[in-house]
Amino acid sequence: MPRYLRPRLPGVPVFFTVALARRGGRLLVDHIGLLREAVRLTRAERPFHIDAWVVLPDHLHCIWRLPEGDCDYSTRWRLIKSRFSRGLPIGPLRYSHIARQERGIWQRRFWEHHIRDDADFAAHMHYCWWNPVKHGFVTQPEDWPYSSHHRDKAAGKAYGACLHAPFGGTWAGMVRASTHPTLTVQFKYLLGKSYLQLTAGH
Repeated sequence: MPRYLRPRLPGVPVFFTVALARRGGRLLVDHIGLLREAVRLTRAERPFHIDAWVVLPDHLHCIWRLPEGDCDYSTRWRLIKSRFSRGLPIGPLRYSHIARQERGIWQRRFWEHHIRDDADFAAHMHYCWWNPVKHGFVTQPEDWPYSSHHRDKAAGKAYGACLHAPFGGTWAGMVRASTHPTLTVQFKYLLGKSYLQLTAGH
């Protein structure tokens, strides 16, 4: 069996998709307190910054930034998954689960994408905010309770994907405004300063 080697790029924001083994259920939102505690304990041991996080009933998306020189996100996910799983009743297990000391709750792998630039960061922030709308759970991002959109809106960042971009230099891009689907936000990053312009769009 081929062995998948994940890229290691320290200091780069990383977008993750992590899913349950059984799709279609509500395990993550029904046990949201358990998931939050698993994340809290893991961050206490192995710190990381959360740029965005949204929890859906059977999967989640998030953007992390690890400390300088640290790119071991795989261990962090293993700890979060195992802590969440240990808090749930043990269900039927296959032999492969027993051999790997797994509960069979999560898909074994996760998907990660290393953010390339400010435009890529903005697009993935927007994706996290609007994902509950995409799946038909709510009509606006602020209506979904399990999302960092609330934190970002309170901080004034939810009108565009990122007044504090992770990459320096000059960039101009167009992203859909996260708080109103008919507005377009134009950001210009010039010499580390952010300029925000709202214009009508589709």
